[in-house]
Amino acid sequence: MSEDSQQKAPRKRRWRPTLRALHRDLGYLVVGLTFIYALSGLAVNHIEDWDPNFVSFEDTLPLAAPLPSDEDAAAAQVLAQLGIDEVPSDVFLYEQELEIQLEDRALFVDGEAMTILDRGQRARPLLRAANWLHLNRGKKAWTVVADGYALLLLFLASSGMLMLPGKKGLRGRGWILVLAGAAIPTLYVLLSGGP
Repeated sequence: MSEDSQQKAPRKRRWRPTLRALHRDLGYLVVGLTFIYALSGLAVNHIEDWDPNFVSFEDTLPLAAPLPSDEDAAAAQVLAQLGIDEVPSDVFLYEQELEIQLEDRALFVDGEAMTILDRGQRARPLLRAANWLHLNRGKKAWTVVADGYALLLLFLASSGMLMLPGKKGLRGRGWILVLAGAAIPTLYVLLSGGP
């Protein structure tokens, strides 16, 4: 074949390198979202074992001074001692026992034992936010982001199947692995009795 005929022959367009580059770049783009969804998914899947949004606490503290007989004054004294500036939702005083209900905690004061039992929950800030997003509590605006993310995952799964040719690609062992992956949820639904 002469040099002229080699130069005039149309070059075969190779699409796999472009697909790999796009797969790589979009894969990097969704790494952060994938970590958030994966961690939150693990947390929410085990909600029966632990609270993924809050940490429960219980502390016993000394009461600095005897309780006044007035309910509001007693509550104000305890809240001031603990440096809490929240307005209680409920206060109940019976003899030397005082109960103060706050948004995420309750204070149980024993005036005879001179103790304060502080019981409540503290938010797990990062995990709580991730769960809020994962469960789509952000609604309309987050739905657009979540749908875009789902479409990117569909593209990544599809392009991943097409990146390699031959025995290591979809025509080789790839189709078996794809079927195995699809069989996992299908078999679970069938064997568990389904919805």
